Amino acid sequence: MRNYAAVHPVILGGDAGAYSLARAFHEGYGVRSTVVSIRPTPTVAHSNIIRNVVEPRLDDPAVMVELIRRAAATAPGPVIALTCVDWYVRALAEHRARLEDVAVVPYPPVGLLDRVMDKRRFSELCHEIGVPHPRTEVRDGGEPVGDLDLRYPVIAKPGDNTAWHQVSFRGKAKVHLVRDRAELAALLKAAGEAGYRRPMILQEYVPGDDSQMRIMTTYSDLTGAVRMAWGGRVLLEERTPGTLGNPAAILTGGLPQVEADARRLVEHLGWTGFANFDVKVDPRTGVGHFFELNPRTGRSNYYLTASGLNPAAYWMADHLTGHWPHATEPLEVLYRIVPGFLLDRYVHDESVRAAVRRARVVHPLKYRRDPSPRRDAWVRLAELNQVRKFSQYHPLQEAGGVPGQPEAPSAEREVA
Repeated sequence: MRNYAAVHPVILGGDAGAYSLARAFHEGYGVRSTVVSIRPTPTVAHSNIIRNVVEPRLDDPAVMVELIRRAAATAPGPVIALTCVDWYVRALAEHRARLEDVAVVPYPPVGLLDRVMDKRRFSELCHEIGVPHPRTEVRDGGEPVGDLDLRYPVIAKPGDNTAWHQVSFRGKAKVHLVRDRAELAALLKAAGEAGYRRPMILQEYVPGDDSQMRIMTTYSDLTGAVRMAWGGRVLLEERTPGTLGNPAAILTGGLPQVEADARRLVEHLGWTGFANFDVKVDPRTGVGHFFELNPRTGRSNYYLTASGLNPAAYWMADHLTGHWPHATEPLEVLYRIVPGFLLDRYVHDESVRAAVRRARVVHPLKYRRDPSPRRDAWVRLAELNQVRKFSQYHPLQEAGGVPGQPEAPSAEREVA
């Protein structure tokens, strides 16, 4: 079999998730990646493990395809096209036929992607196989609220992330928490006027603070067999409108109910590749409710690499080498992008605090094999900047959290 040590990842996006994937391939195979971003981002700038290509027209599929083909023409080894962004996942899958002669595209077929990326259909799937899921209704952007059989507050989020990505309006956020009927009516009206007339998913709010959130990632091989499942307890989430819901700190560990339900979902679907799940445990029942299936590794994917489950090894085995990583017990680590003292401020459960003190700390952007004074300075500054962001957007919660008292979404848009 060919030596694939010179594999060349082409990664679409410029955030911490993209850097983490490049780091995974560098840690595992010692290779540099091409990271393509719409604009320059300090997350990937001045890195020695990345060649950053800035392409403002990356959202145009024709440009995306041509760029990947160009990269493959000069690559030192086989190209694998990757991303942590939903709309690029779908674009890669949709245009696979124009890429597969020069690059591996490790994502499921478009029909299967649409089944899980459409949040209405995902809700129906959960109901069908008995996976816990918040009570859900659907309204289109621009549609009246009408009769809504849900208790406020409700979570409102786009059912079509690709279409949502293409519109802009004041107050737009990744996820909206809506306190009453008037607020929901205003959101639907604003979305419709901006051009988003696709479904908005409305879900009853599961009470509890960030510490009730869980993350789970699975990998299913090309036969549909689950090769890996690992997750953790989210301690803090980011709260700025552009990053709402992204984990800022994760304590990895076993999650028996969540893992079992995640396996049922991907096996029922005949899923292949990575699937990333957002789950919230209802403090009243202890049951983990699944919010969505993300058809990719998440932005916080470095928690896998740090736990000894390098995503690169699974892609390589399935698509290039056939050599699967040895099964080992995953490591329990504390993944964080915030200073440790913020955890002291916001995490009040004493048993969790004790586990945090024992855990090995990992940061996705702090990589000793990628030394760069300019980049290191920015990473330290970005970590400290989280203090300002949490002070502005995240209410200081009482011990144990304040179930049912979420913060109102901000009307500002995040500026990176």
